[in-house]
Amino acid sequence: MKVDFLLIGGGLAGMSLGYQLQKSGKKILILDHQSGNQSSQIAAGLYNPVTGRKMVKTWLADQLFPQIEPFYQELEQKTGRSFLRPQKIYRPFLTVEEQNEWMGHSSDPLFQGYLDGLFQSSQSSFLNDPFGGVMLTQSGWLDIPTFLEGMRTFFGDRYRDVIFEEDKLIKSDQFWYYENIEANEIIFCTGVHAAQSKFFSYLPFAPVKGEILEVKQDFCPEFIVNRGVFRVHLGQNVFRVGSTYTHFDLDQGPTERAKDEILGRLESLVQVPVDEVVSHKFGIRPATKDRKPFLGKHPDFSGVYIFNGFGAKGVSLVPYFSLMMRDFLLNGSSLSPEVDIARYFDYI
Repeated sequence: MKVDFLLIGGGLAGMSLGYQLQKSGKKILILDHQSGNQSSQIAAGLYNPVTGRKMVKTWLADQLFPQIEPFYQELEQKTGRSFLRPQKIYRPFLTVEEQNEWMGHSSDPLFQGYLDGLFQSSQSSFLNDPFGGVMLTQSGWLDIPTFLEGMRTFFGDRYRDVIFEEDKLIKSDQFWYYENIEANEIIFCTGVHAAQSKFFSYLPFAPVKGEILEVKQDFCPEFIVNRGVFRVHLGQNVFRVGSTYTHFDLDQGPTERAKDEILGRLESLVQVPVDEVVSHKFGIRPATKDRKPFLGKHPDFSGVYIFNGFGAKGVSLVPYFSLMMRDFLLNGSSLSPEVDIARYFDYI
């Protein structure tokens, strides 16, 4: 098989970039070990314009957020699947000082379009929010497992579920060969596994373990509650709740410590008992030390690229940066210096 681009990895990043390239008329093939794709399978999938303990507008929000919903809606039409869940996010205030600060933000042009409402009193007797909170819009979540399932079907024979073995790659003067595949260029979208690649092991990956619960609980507001933990309704009173964030215990499975941490935070936020813990899962996020993605071309190996390192905000970042990467690959457009791997060439 001859292709223009061979993409290694079929998570959120690989599927999205593969779509952008195929849409532009290029022949692509995605190689992916489906059962090894833990990060995308268990990710919360939130897209949220205001994040962090200090509740600041997320990096590049004004560029990222106008593209998020149109991109996934287009893919819903292409796949015939429903996986985008636009939904408001409610962030309770922790103090009256925080309440006052956000009253000031309400008139700040920087936050216009992202604030749906500010509240100075509790929005539910089931919530621990005595100081009220902020209701965010242009937010929601992506059902990533359904997205991936739909994209695998969409690509058909342009997707293969295989274990990729890098030492089988062979370079000729013009092409890369992998078994029966001849590719002009190769793009690594392999998440944390790229840190073990001979091509990109020099990049400063900082993998982060996240654990997540699904619980049954009898409180179903129309919004996502997100403070200390996020709480996303999956249907039938089952909620995805999480997540933890640690650079340790990466090689261990789900831990009781993380389970207790998540349940403790949930209990302090939602004053309704948990009826049942339905599942407890973990994944390793492909985060980076500077918390910026890795995009670009290898400085020494011709035709080798990376599109990776999106961490916990992949749903928000990938629509915008898949377009940037497509234009870089097809038109020679510049990459943003903040994400171009050229920022680390001195470390090779």
